[in-house]
Amino acid sequence: MSLAIFDLDNTLIGGDSDFLWGEFIGEEGIVDANAYRKKNEYFYQQYDLGTLDIYAWLEFCLEPLSRYSMAELHELHHRFMIQKIEPILLDKAQNCINRHKERVDTVLVITASTSFVTAPIVKKYGINHLLATEPEIKEGRYTGGVSGIPCFQAGKIDKLMPWLQKNEETLTGSTFYSDSHNDLPLLELVDNPVAVNADKILTKIAEKKGWEILNWR
Repeated sequence: MSLAIFDLDNTLIGGDSDFLWGEFIGEEGIVDANAYRKKNEYFYQQYDLGTLDIYAWLEFCLEPLSRYSMAELHELHHRFMIQKIEPILLDKAQNCINRHKERVDTVLVITASTSFVTAPIVKKYGINHLLATEPEIKEGRYTGGVSGIPCFQAGKIDKLMPWLQKNEETLTGSTFYSDSHNDLPLLELVDNPVAVNADKILTKIAEKKGWEILNWR
C-alpha cells in the first residue's frame, strides 16, 4: 500500500475545470462573457508560463461565488458538470485510479483549483480524498475570499504535509501524476513522479530526469 496522488486539471480531465467554469458562468450570463473570457485567458496564460499571481487569480474567480446561495451554486454546478466536465472525463485516468484502488493504495487529488469546482469531479472518479484551494465561507455563503494557503506550486506541499500526519500516511513509495511544470516541487518530492498529458516545459524536464511520461487523452 502506498499513496497515489493525482493533479486534476489536464491530468484526470481533458481540460482545466476552473477555466471551463469561467466559460460556463459567462454563457449563463452570471458575468460579462467577453470581459470575463479575456481575463480568464490572461490568467491561464500566466499559469502556463509559471508566473501566475495566485491571489489575483483567486480574487477574480471567487468573487462570482459570493453572489449566490449554496443551493443556487449547487444547481449551477450540476449543469456545469453535465455540459463541461462529463465530456472530458478520461477513461485512461479512471483505469489508473482503479488499478491503485485494487492495490489498496490511498488515492488523493491535489489541485490548485477551488474545492467548489473540483470536489464533485473528484467524487465522480470515485476518489474520497481531496486537497484544493479553499474558498472562504461565512454564515453559510462564500465571501469571495480564500481560506488558508492556496494549493498551488509549493503550497501543495504545505497542504500535503499536515494531511499526511493526520491520515497516518507517508511518501514512501508514493506516486504523483501531473501535467504541469507548476507541480515540480511535489513531483521532485515523491518517489515516483509521472508526467501525464504534460506541458512542454514538464515534458523536457521529465525526459531529462528519466521520469515516466504518459498520455491519457
